[in-house]
Amino acid sequence: MATKVIHAIYTDDDVLLDAVKKVRAAKYTIKEVFTPFPVHGLDKAVGIEPTRIAIASFLYGLLGLTVAVVMMNYIMIVDWPQDIGGKPSFTFIQNMPAFIPIMFELTVFFAGHLMVITFYLRSKIWPFRKAENPDLRTTDDHFLMEIEVHGEETELLKLLSNTHASEVKVVEPLKILG
Repeated sequence: MATKVIHAIYTDDDVLLDAVKKVRAAKYTIKEVFTPFPVHGLDKAVGIEPTRIAIASFLYGLLGLTVAVVMMNYIMIVDWPQDIGGKPSFTFIQNMPAFIPIMFELTVFFAGHLMVITFYLRSKIWPFRKAENPDLRTTDDHFLMEIEVHGEETELLKLLSNTHASEVKVVEPLKILG
């Protein structure tokens, strides 16, 4: 673990993206980048691997579809079959056109709600948790790149001054309990 980190603050997202690419090309470790809005291409520039969130969403949707089919089959066919509009409920397949809206809605419901829960758990966003943002300006209009220092402080400061950073400062990293 690094004993110090450097905070480089930028006022433009394109300048930040170019700076991230230069810092990564120089083989420095970028600990985190704080932005007020998503920056297209930043995840690849920082070196973050693609997530498996789409697979999780698909599985959650399948779970919702399964719950819908089992629930409707039990309620409408097994437990209390009814003769609605002269159409008896003998099998699930005969009544499937009437069940399609319910299957769709529960698929979307499960996928949406379980994705939100997964996002909160994966991001470790708990109720009443304190923010880990090192500079409040990054919630408004500034961008901050946090770089670990491993003894090459002067070279890194020189590199960051060439990337058009509006501010560069060396700070001690905060010990935040998760």
